[in-house]
Amino acid sequence: MEQPLMTEATRINRIPWKLNLTLLLVGVAWLVAYNIIEPLAAWITYDVLGLAHGSQLGESLAFFLYDVPKILLLLSGMIFLISIIRTFFSPERTRALLGGKRQGVGNVLAAMLGIVTPFCSCSAVPLFIGFVESGIPLGVTFSFLIAAPMINEVAVVMLLGLYGWRIAGMYIVLGLIIAILSGIVIGRLKMEHHVEDFVWQVQVGESGPQEKLTWPDRVDRAWQSVKEIVGKVWLYVVIGIAIGALIHGFVPADALGNIMGQNQWWTVPAAVLLGIPLYSNAAGVIPIVSALISKGAALGTALAFMMSVVALSLPEMIILRRVLKPRLLAVFIGVVAVAIIITGYVFNIVL
Repeated sequence: MEQPLMTEATRINRIPWKLNLTLLLVGVAWLVAYNIIEPLAAWITYDVLGLAHGSQLGESLAFFLYDVPKILLLLSGMIFLISIIRTFFSPERTRALLGGKRQGVGNVLAAMLGIVTPFCSCSAVPLFIGFVESGIPLGVTFSFLIAAPMINEVAVVMLLGLYGWRIAGMYIVLGLIIAILSGIVIGRLKMEHHVEDFVWQVQVGESGPQEKLTWPDRVDRAWQSVKEIVGKVWLYVVIGIAIGALIHGFVPADALGNIMGQNQWWTVPAAVLLGIPLYSNAAGVIPIVSALISKGAALGTALAFMMSVVALSLPEMIILRRVLKPRLLAVFIGVVAVAIIITGYVFNIVL
């Protein structure tokens, strides 16, 4: 029986078996590498170098050796996957999804998207580049950039277990409000020219509706995006994590608890300022917040500290500096910091 001829659409959409095998092997290697980083970092720090468990230098070095490859792996993997996905969407379709028909609609959609994407700010850099390069309004992009690290589903579950649905619900609602309003404010300032020039020039797998791409084409574009973007930001990632590692190992939690336990008006802004130099994600900082509350810190003050750590940490700002010019970065920090401070006061008044 005569076999039907392969149509052009079938040829384009079909993934060659060799490419399938290569992607499978790369994916397995990525997972293996990601899962051995932590024990490998601990082995190098405590067994090979002989540093003591719990020592300041040991904790800092183990943190650094774990986080640098972890973030670079996450960054590379995310850029690759996002770039593959973007080959199926033209900039016009992306703008239609997040641009919004009315004022604020795009910010709400972007903030909601940020909730379900468990990225820290440094991991959100490739998404930021993709959004901006696709023509999505800058303010909408910032709503995503703020919500993604701040409203973490692991943090929500942990807050729910530790403090109940009321606290967890307030955390989600206020985090969303911060992301939406901050994005709207930044969007109204019209600061597109304060995004670094290379961001506008990066072509992250862009394809028009008439362009016919095979799977090898898509994979090649994604790989080129990985090399281009990681090549531009890796040094900032290393510097940022190095600063975070030093603070992680050498800043005592008792000192933070003493400051945040003071029942004074200045404790909330002080907590935000203290959180900025630190480095962690929401899930990682919640045990610290719980310890601070047990030492007498007010809940709103402690949560403001947590929000500043996950949304405004100095290491992540160093990474974001690679894609934002100083004035826009300063506006971003200022707008979000004010919103977090207000949130801390609200929690302290209501609870």
